Amino acid sequence: MTQPTKRMELGISTFLDASPDPVTGEAISHAERMRRAVEEIVLADQVGLDVYGIGEHHRANYAASSPAVILAAAASTTKHIRLSSAVTVLSSADPVRVYQDFATLDGLSNGRAEIMAGRGSFIESFPLFGYSLEDYDELFEEHLELLLAVRASEKVSWRGGHRPAFDNLGIYPRAVQEPLPVWIASGGTPESAVRAGTLGLPITFAIIGGMPERFAPLVSLYKEAAARAGHDPSKLQIASHSHGFISDTNEQAAELYYPSTHAAMNKIGRERGWPPYTRESFDGARSLRGRSMSGIRNMSQRKSFFYARILVWIGSSYMSMSAHCLTEKPFVPLSTSAPRLRRSYTRKLPVWRPTNRSSFIYNDCAQ
Repeated sequence: MTQPTKRMELGISTFLDASPDPVTGEAISHAERMRRAVEEIVLADQVGLDVYGIGEHHRANYAASSPAVILAAAASTTKHIRLSSAVTVLSSADPVRVYQDFATLDGLSNGRAEIMAGRGSFIESFPLFGYSLEDYDELFEEHLELLLAVRASEKVSWRGGHRPAFDNLGIYPRAVQEPLPVWIASGGTPESAVRAGTLGLPITFAIIGGMPERFAPLVSLYKEAAARAGHDPSKLQIASHSHGFISDTNEQAAELYYPSTHAAMNKIGRERGWPPYTRESFDGARSLRGRSMSGIRNMSQRKSFFYARILVWIGSSYMSMSAHCLTEKPFVPLSTSAPRLRRSYTRKLPVWRPTNRSSFIYNDCAQ
């Protein structure tokens, strides 16, 4: 008996980068970047993309401290696209408020909201909201437990170590979706894979450094943990996330994408003690076995297929575009690429083993 085709999703995520153009020095305001994000969501919906995600940050160069609010601004003007955080920094957020915000978004969008919960790559939110980095891991575990409890029940009682207790209180509004989707975002640690599998939650792996092959054992850990906990691994959703940029030619993609990538990676690298990011690093990441999905449509497809074969799971794959240096929005080639990518994925991959999550294209375009 032939198994039914499972449809790969394609989408976009962003931090709403508002960094100055590394070539001209021009910059736009946070307000303008947020308004452009709403325009992007509407266009993404119109061309048939499946998901748009916004990542929470609390830094001067990013405009997205409140993803749910920005996503809600596009909820009433879109019809099909799913609206997700990417990620919600759950360690430093109030889980009750997170649920309420995304349940509100779910109502406004008529059941299209998702939460992607992570611990966050940056740490500004911890002192900002009164948390200690010494509690980094414990905060995430406790807050995730409360978020899932609130998701599961209208009235909740809670005792924990990092939030005031409450007894039998109602949490409103309730989400349209039951349950409201909650994803775990992982930078590639075994602990995250095991946690998500044990809880039976979908997972997104951020493949933003090194070779994709090194994530294959994490997928195995995830599925093994799920099976031990009584979940059916074949029904779990798995996503990957990689930087990327689509243009008309590979050369054009590289020339447009390199300046912003070079500036962003070296800015973060100076903060974290990384070695300098060079053109050689950039070109290596663009190779078939590299972490970047930049290039023309066919190159991005080939890399997604490569990920699918070596990791055995792909129903998902994030392409991240830090395109804040561009004077033209990268959405233009993307709007023509989306329908063709959709047809190609459906035609070339007759059976998807996981259920549906998919290719994100991470679009940080400030210009």
